Amino acid sequence: MSTTHRPRKPLPPMALSAAAAWMAARGWQPFGFQQDVWRAMGEGRSGLLHATTGAGKTYAVWLGALQHLAQADAAPAPAEAPNARTALRTRRVAAPPLTVLWITPMRALAADSLRALQAPLPDLAPTWTSGLRTGDTASGERAAQDRRLPTLLVTTPESVSLLLARADARERLASVRLVVVDEWHELVGNKRGVQVQLALARLSGWNPALQVWGMSATLGNLDEALHTLLPQPMPSAPGAPQPPPAVLVQGRIDKRLEVQVMLPARADRFAWAGHMGLSLLPQVVQSIEAAASTLVFTNTRSQAERWYQALLEARPDWAGTLALHHGSLGHEVRDWVEQGLKAGQLKAVVCTSSLDLGVDFLPVEQVLQIGSAKGVARLVQRAGRSGHAPGRSSSITLVPTHSLELVEAAAARHALAQGRMEDRHTPRAPLDVLVQHLVTVGLGGGFVPDVLLAEVRRAPAYAALTDNDWQWALQFVRQGGASLATYPDFHRVVPDDEGVWRVPDARLARRHRSNIGTIVSDAAMQVQFVSGGRLGSVEESFIARLRKGDVFMFAGRLLELVRTQQMTAYVRIAPKGSAALPRWSGGRMPLSNTLADAMLEQLAQAERGEFTTPEMRCAQPLLELQQAWSALPTPGRLVAETLHTREGWHLYLYPLAGRLVHLGLAGLLGWRASQQVPNTFSIAVNDYGLELLSAKPVDWATLLPQLIGEGTHTTIGSGLEDEVLASLNATEMARRRFREIARIAGLIFQSHPGEQRSSRQLQASSSLYYDVFAQYDPGNLLLAQARAELLTNELDMERLAHTLRGMQAQTLSIHALERPTPFALPLMVERFRERLSTETLADRLARMVQALEQAADATTGTHLAQHSAPSTDMAWDLPDSSGPRTPRARQAAAGDAPRRARRRHGF
Repeated sequence: MSTTHRPRKPLPPMALSAAAAWMAARGWQPFGFQQDVWRAMGEGRSGLLHATTGAGKTYAVWLGALQHLAQADAAPAPAEAPNARTALRTRRVAAPPLTVLWITPMRALAADSLRALQAPLPDLAPTWTSGLRTGDTASGERAAQDRRLPTLLVTTPESVSLLLARADARERLASVRLVVVDEWHELVGNKRGVQVQLALARLSGWNPALQVWGMSATLGNLDEALHTLLPQPMPSAPGAPQPPPAVLVQGRIDKRLEVQVMLPARADRFAWAGHMGLSLLPQVVQSIEAAASTLVFTNTRSQAERWYQALLEARPDWAGTLALHHGSLGHEVRDWVEQGLKAGQLKAVVCTSSLDLGVDFLPVEQVLQIGSAKGVARLVQRAGRSGHAPGRSSSITLVPTHSLELVEAAAARHALAQGRMEDRHTPRAPLDVLVQHLVTVGLGGGFVPDVLLAEVRRAPAYAALTDNDWQWALQFVRQGGASLATYPDFHRVVPDDEGVWRVPDARLARRHRSNIGTIVSDAAMQVQFVSGGRLGSVEESFIARLRKGDVFMFAGRLLELVRTQQMTAYVRIAPKGSAALPRWSGGRMPLSNTLADAMLEQLAQAERGEFTTPEMRCAQPLLELQQAWSALPTPGRLVAETLHTREGWHLYLYPLAGRLVHLGLAGLLGWRASQQVPNTFSIAVNDYGLELLSAKPVDWATLLPQLIGEGTHTTIGSGLEDEVLASLNATEMARRRFREIARIAGLIFQSHPGEQRSSRQLQASSSLYYDVFAQYDPGNLLLAQARAELLTNELDMERLAHTLRGMQAQTLSIHALERPTPFALPLMVERFRERLSTETLADRLARMVQALEQAADATTGTHLAQHSAPSTDMAWDLPDSSGPRTPRARQAAAGDAPRRARRRHGF
């Protein structure tokens, strides 16, 4: 199936009558890209629609679907108009079978989508029924759907797989004529997207004329995204008609996107990652006050909780109109917030990525982003939550949490102006997802291996699946591989007398259905008041760190842990006092390569003395000091710094490739160095660079060029992977990765029907399987997959190799330091944070920064009073701290630190 970019042609007068008339009745005019989609769908084409957030993608595809499917099949109108009861009865009887599957990546988005899709049904498809099927669907509605599915079903990838696991799956799903995958950019690069690919390959086998449409607003590699979405064509007999080629439609809507930056009164010359950004709280309060409604995005749930509490403390009168929204809160709370946004009843909502996606947040006037968005696509997605309608402008204001994020903000605006966007690539033939799919299909009527192999290879992720991998997967679901063959629980799919592979055990079938999906996370514990009433759920690993009586912040409240019992944490409202910030997983998003490249370009301009934007002028003192004491990294220069302190010999290196790459790179360079001169290194990384610290002296000026120069491995397949794995605790990292693979492949189970397993049980089970396979089945392909995913997902090997090659092409600039530079201090803090208490770290940094500021003043000729040292107040701001939270407690923790160091200026 080829990609076709079709030029726009005048439309026949009657071609758009139904859709255009429906829009005209509401005073709307269709955009050109919407007409292109309608025409393509009328021609039976599949495709990908890429258009600005809020430009009208949903109605482009949906009105085209109704016009192409519902209007074309509409029965003649009755001779007389029936009464309401007769009309309802007629609709129920005449409702077509399941015709459209609308797949969304989030349950909250599914409910929102259904509300939007139902609006045209009374006018354009009066006999169509509609429904929702997700993990939140009530049991009564599920039972009704088990009897008869609606014509339109809005669902998630996991629920589609559950439908495929029904014994009557083909009978119930063969009527599907259109599948729409909303927010394809959220799925294309992960295993949930692979799950969708396998489902589409199966559905298109049952209906060769199936149309598939994807929608996205934030993709860089559009042709690849289209190719990844669509199943490969089925082989057809000579002379048989071929399906029409797919089409890529790009919306050209002039939707203005304004990116602003909230600047501090004065930026610190010494900053470090990990702040909460609360020094800008007064300005944030002022911005929220000036707008009718605001979304305040944060990157972590802990940051959302802290900002919500800080805003309420600053403006108690906002109680009831200020809300909190993140994935750990209960469904009822999240739904209340979403409805309040739509109704315009909320002044502001502090949220995480849980509100990145949505259909219609029309009342939202502005968006604030606390900290860097770490990627251009995420910035665009979040900005699109404001002005979410055609013709309206979107606005986002970045609230930097430390001085270097000013440079990130300038880089993000520059990349956005140039239209740069991050690429996303599909995983390559993940065997754990394939194994799960084999069991699903075995439940869904069974399969013949050769026939299913041809179908699986039509999924783009498995187009290059080898015969050896396929046979291994078959044997794994049949008997668990070489080491588990004697255990009946692993005989999950076996051939019957006719050669059809089926699941023979009802107990195994129930267990598989309870664990379908590729979303793997720490086991969730319910948070519930002792007196009753649930607040939501939080990762078990977080609760496991707390003792009875400990106080933590959740759902915008201070809670005291009373006890834990059967995966439930019972709590009560805690008295006002200190609180441990939640440290939920997934808290650090790496800097994208697109944003990193743009950041290097901004630094190159700063090196030339060009500070053309307000945020770069604000960061100018920091950048000029970095240049005076060392140098600025640029696209053509790799900056290295060496420093000798009482801790040892430091190397600081600034590739600006993101923390994942820097982790692998730091381990690699340390390992290569120790091969020449035996040594031990401590490692610290952030998005901008890495630190290697050794107790023995190292001549980095001589050694570093050898470690990254010609003759070293810089390409995948040349031995680079082996070096990287040898340099890190790869076995333990692979064990963690294997736990996720084992869960998806069905070796371990998050839950049995009526039972929830703890993360400790899951970890113990996965470790046991890992050891058994390593000893008795070393050729087990799940072990190889764990290694491959470790390299790809946790160390980003492709980008690491690209970074190494780029470093060879750069000019290496090595500087011997007398003291840490503005770029080096954040790396030092990263290492300190691992072993110092909050109070100790606060005091130590206050003294260090005061000394550095004095040295900086001597360099630049400024006065210390103009650049006060960041205070021990930053104990408040550190994300992983459990230190004092009240002003009095913070003052006590500061001890005898200089009073001037406790004043806050800028950050």
